[in-house]
Amino acid sequence: MSHVGVGPRAVMRAVAFLTTGVLAVPALAGCTSEDPAGKPLAEQDVAAAARARISDGGTLRWAVDSVPDTLNAFQSDADATTTRVAQAVLPSMYRMDETGSPVRNPDYLESAEVVDTEPKQVVVYKLNQQAVWSDGREIGAADFAAQWRALSGKDSAYWTARNAGYDRIEKVERGANDLEVKVTFSRPYADWKALFTPLYPKDVTGTPDAFNDGARRALKVSAGPFAVKKVDTKGDQVVLTGNPRWWGEPAKLDEIVLRAVPRDERVSELVAGKLDLAEIDPETADEVTLAAGPRDPATGTPLMGPGGTPAAGPQGRSAAEALRSWAIANGSDEEAAEEEVLAREERGEAEAKARRRQQALSGFELRKSLEPAYTQLALNGAEGPLADERVRRAVARALDREELAEAVLKPLGLPAEPVGSHLALSGQPAYADGSGALGEQNAKEARALLADAGWVPGGPVKKKDGEEAAGAEKDEDKKDEEKSEGGDDGTYIVGEDDKNKDGKNDDGGNDDAGDAKDGADRESGEKHSSGKNTAQGGAPGAYAPKGTAAPAGAAAAPLAKDGKELTLRFVLPSGPGSGTLRTVADRITDMLKEIGIGTRITKVPDESYFKDHIAAGEYDLALYSWPASAFPATDARPIYAKPVPAADGSLNVAQNYTRVGTDQVDQLFDRALATLDQKESRDLLRKADSRIWAAAGSVPLYQRPQLTAARKNLANAGAFGFGTPVYEDMGFLKKGAQGSRPTAPASPSPSS
Repeated sequence: MSHVGVGPRAVMRAVAFLTTGVLAVPALAGCTSEDPAGKPLAEQDVAAAARARISDGGTLRWAVDSVPDTLNAFQSDADATTTRVAQAVLPSMYRMDETGSPVRNPDYLESAEVVDTEPKQVVVYKLNQQAVWSDGREIGAADFAAQWRALSGKDSAYWTARNAGYDRIEKVERGANDLEVKVTFSRPYADWKALFTPLYPKDVTGTPDAFNDGARRALKVSAGPFAVKKVDTKGDQVVLTGNPRWWGEPAKLDEIVLRAVPRDERVSELVAGKLDLAEIDPETADEVTLAAGPRDPATGTPLMGPGGTPAAGPQGRSAAEALRSWAIANGSDEEAAEEEVLAREERGEAEAKARRRQQALSGFELRKSLEPAYTQLALNGAEGPLADERVRRAVARALDREELAEAVLKPLGLPAEPVGSHLALSGQPAYADGSGALGEQNAKEARALLADAGWVPGGPVKKKDGEEAAGAEKDEDKKDEEKSEGGDDGTYIVGEDDKNKDGKNDDGGNDDAGDAKDGADRESGEKHSSGKNTAQGGAPGAYAPKGTAAPAGAAAAPLAKDGKELTLRFVLPSGPGSGTLRTVADRITDMLKEIGIGTRITKVPDESYFKDHIAAGEYDLALYSWPASAFPATDARPIYAKPVPAADGSLNVAQNYTRVGTDQVDQLFDRALATLDQKESRDLLRKADSRIWAAAGSVPLYQRPQLTAARKNLANAGAFGFGTPVYEDMGFLKKGAQGSRPTAPASPSPSS
């Protein structure tokens, strides 16, 4: 998975969504029933069609979140649209396939392999002999070398967001001929396939000035099926046009227009016929699905109206006149009759408007999958109650992750399985469910952890002037605090993913606290530690016999320690695209209440949510997303690395915004990065993930849904899932042709 914030590669690309990434040359071993990686939970949904069935020409109008501030994907202000442009106009040595694995891109690369490991790792790239830049120059070693120097981190004049991998290169040189590039590494690097994607021309990377400023608003030289025609900041759009020097399969479309359209305005733009493709929220998805459903063969109107009610018939003026005549004839005064007529006319106009809206949307269909990104609950371990690992583990053990995943994904008909890894998603080679290192949901054990940490039920609470409950927000935040509400779909990729209360849309907000599996835990946890038949705020004698289970959904007595209540500040975005996140937060709040932990929800503006709260550490609990990388040893390390003191005395957290890390996790990442044995690297990453689970700095919840409204005759575009879009194959179907759609999820359906 709007994508607010940055991705692991700064970032990484986008999100998400945002959000996407790529992987390797050699074929990976096929999955078996014992393979912990499993299969992707959902397939791509892009209405796949052969090129022969697609018309030549046309313009695709595609909604994006923003016009990028830079077209240089290696700068810190690059965003998801920067990545989308780079995918369409620049070389990529590898791209992601539908299963989340990297594959060689034959348009640029004939082969790439490690030819030496001793004394040093050497990789030789053999380039496609037809591959040229749009100015006619061959793509070659000079471009690889210039990009290495720019991103190596050795020259601070280059304003780069990252140098991971490039800092391990010792030299880049011409190989046996002009089509070979020889890269020698100073240290072994397992994720070498992550490098040189995208690849910029030496015109962009050759000097600091060109790198810092030359590619921000224009790319004069490119080498993809499309080229950048213009970046129109006033018109809020980026226009891509076919590249006449492209040597691969020619682009079916004449142009792709990436238009910046706010999420809450996209349905109106679809209705107005100004968009062909747009990621949308769940409410809009429902409307699109309804409009695309069965229609009255005589009138062409939907058989069902909004909300599943029968669609209203047309309301004509003759009906209004008949109503007036009937009312007067039956004793009503003319003024009252006129008021009733006007009211019915207004309702008729509203119904007619709804019918016109549905008619306009009937040309679209919903394409849905799961993003290569997941939403997590982050626990800030820098200070306060959550600095104690026992409290973090208690919070994590209180969560019913399955319920949260179902709340978000089940109403959308998507597989609702909790994410079991911090480093990969189901189907990716590094995936394995490591949550066992933390343990399953267990309220009794969660309360025991809290008791061990000194937090006891009903303890005295002492508040002095200016003193707040442990973990509560600062005074300046209180004015923003309010009870969270249901609403629209949220999408924060690194800083914003679906942070809803419902978990993916608003499916309903009740926390199913009365699950049978929790009954025993509640029973045990509701006993009074004093053994007396009294309780805070209760009346003597008003209690069930000892051993009676607490009612389903009953909250535990608030916990306190050293005179302070255990109350955690839960920071959430307040924008219109964050309803799902707020729904999820409400459910989490109810789950924590059952073990005696209080929460205070503080809603903050979207623009300050990530920068001023997540990155700054001004939160106890927060929801945001990370994209899943094809190269977790490289991309996930800064997310989970142990923070270290900086020279100025501050704490350098890199991208570890929970401030929780261990030396052991760092060592496992380093070993995974230094081995060229893929199986060994995967095993080391899975061990690292288990230790990340045990530290309980973050709790993966669910894979983000990807909902896209697409014009029905648009092929090879939509909900891409793991796959990198193939821009030259996108286009509009010839008359009578149809694209193929997934008929069933790649895993058991949510209802099974």
